[in-house]
Amino acid sequence: MNIAATVSTGLVQGDDAVSLIMLRKTLDQQRAIAAQMIAAVQQPVATPKIDATVGRNVDTFA
Repeated sequence: MNIAATVSTGLVQGDDAVSLIMLRKTLDQQRAIAAQMIAAVQQPVATPKIDATVGRNVDTFA
């Protein structure tokens, strides 16, 4: 649904227009918050190569 097209066509009256403007503002705020949350996620640490860790140490006690 294109909110901008609905508001600009003049098909909505009074309370409907206000509701759509508030909806647009709310969606913009949610988009900004989501972008901040995505930016705050830490990048995964690169895993070491399997050859670098396998077979180097042997646990001899149980």
